[in-house]
Amino acid sequence: MSPVRCSEVSLAAGESLAATATNAEHWLLLEVRGAWPRDVSAEGVLSEAVQEALSAWLEQMAGARLVFVRRPGRSAGRQLAFVIHAAESTATVRRIELDGAGDLAAVDFATDGELTDQRLVLVCGHGTRDACCALRGAAVYGALAPRCGDEEVWISSHHGGHRFAANVLVLPNGLHFGRVDTQSAPLVVARALAGRIDLEHYRGRTCYATNVQAAERVVREARDLESVADLHLVGVDGSVVRFRAWNGPEYAALVEETVGPSVPASCGAQPEPQKALSARIL
Repeated sequence: MSPVRCSEVSLAAGESLAATATNAEHWLLLEVRGAWPRDVSAEGVLSEAVQEALSAWLEQMAGARLVFVRRPGRSAGRQLAFVIHAAESTATVRRIELDGAGDLAAVDFATDGELTDQRLVLVCGHGTRDACCALRGAAVYGALAPRCGDEEVWISSHHGGHRFAANVLVLPNGLHFGRVDTQSAPLVVARALAGRIDLEHYRGRTCYATNVQAAERVVREARDLESVADLHLVGVDGSVVRFRAWNGPEYAALVEETVGPSVPASCGAQPEPQKALSARIL
């Protein structure tokens, strides 16, 4: 009998994707070829000097994440790293070429690298963290790779939400999608690269805290707003989140914490009630 996967349980329980995106405005993507351990920040994965440099950057930049990336079959050429600022209205990508990961110890993450308009599609395929990511992520990557540029789509390490596999993150806009399959992936990603959001698979925008993600979702659904540029955060006042549309109207949503279905957070974990947020337009 095949094991029951966390993604199957979550889907069967009707767990919502809304407001489940990882919250981070700064991303460091490091190309690491070959297999990865379960924890990419564990000792022994990178040299001590590199770990110290990365730890210093992560501590300095509030809301920062380190992610390993790789492209199957890419074994030659210089190793790449990308430093990404993914705020709501300002997004930058700096591309850094390395002779090896050891070079990172001397990198100035604030200035080094070439500014580029490159966009990156990360498909979580971190099999040592979760089987769903390995199985579903690998298939989705395979569906996307022939349609994307050589440095555009990558298999990535964990970026949150095993039970929503396959997970796809589009940077620098910071659009996080879940339950993407081989049929939906090309359209979801093509729309995201064009600045459009497929709400059926949308987990949220990574520059927003989860309460803001919940409010954004309900406003977009209610007003049929699918462009990334359609909404700008005005502010948060307690449980009320306010957005302004590009053409002037302001929208407010009330966000409340609730309890989602009891499901395992990852394969092999025991089911437990998952935190959830509900939102309604005021």
